[in-house]
Amino acid sequence: MTDSNPAEPIDFAAEKAKRVHDLNDKRLAQVRAAFSAALPLPKANKPRKKKTKKKR
Repeated sequence: MTDSNPAEPIDFAAEKAKRVHDLNDKRLAQVRAAFSAALPLPKANKPRKKKTKKKR
């Protein structure tokens, strides 16, 4: 048991919020992975330099 202070009360609301946040992050990562597998984005091309106009 590695409790730093066993007399300290546990904030159940904060702990639940952390768990819910972790679950949402996990679900978001799964959705992003599935989306990128279904519709992969093309690699971005480097912008080409425009030719300079000749001065008259």
